[in-house]
Amino acid sequence: MDSKQPTFTLRTHTPSDIPWITARHGALYAEERNWGQGFSNLVDQIATDFQTHHDPATERCWIAEDDHSSDKHESRNLGCIMLVREPDQPSSAKLRLLLVEPRARGRGVGKALVRACVEFAREMGYARVVLWTQRVLESARRLYAAEGFSLVREEEHEGFGEKALGFELSSGLRFLIKGSIK
Repeated sequence: MDSKQPTFTLRTHTPSDIPWITARHGALYAEERNWGQGFSNLVDQIATDFQTHHDPATERCWIAEDDHSSDKHESRNLGCIMLVREPDQPSSAKLRLLLVEPRARGRGVGKALVRACVEFAREMGYARVVLWTQRVLESARRLYAAEGFSLVREEEHEGFGEKALGFELSSGLRFLIKGSIK
């Protein structure tokens, strides 16, 4: 095994993870995509709404944590993701705020986080999982496609300080119930 490849554990969030989620999204996307305060405000709103209103029985946030971090100045957190129920469509859930730290990319962290969401959605009986992503996030789009998400629609928008093309993706979930596929 590559000594640089982090081994990691997925765990559910604690309240102290929410500030990390918002800070890392803001800093990372400002650095990598030059997305400004509008993006940071959106992430803060999503994270705050989740922290305040989420139902732990049917919604979840996961943190990927480095099992062997020894740097006292670097967070053990390698990534995060949320799954929230769609308020207008209770049979649907929304994947939110996927983030993988640059040092953990290409190591299976994003795949593990997305799979945790999809598996949990199946366990909870959701019929589908939807998400919104951006054209420029090519690695994330490839990951979503590999995990069974497909394009529902695309839409131009002026978010995050530039004209952009956003995509809504969906994954229909199939359930094995009493020996039959539904």
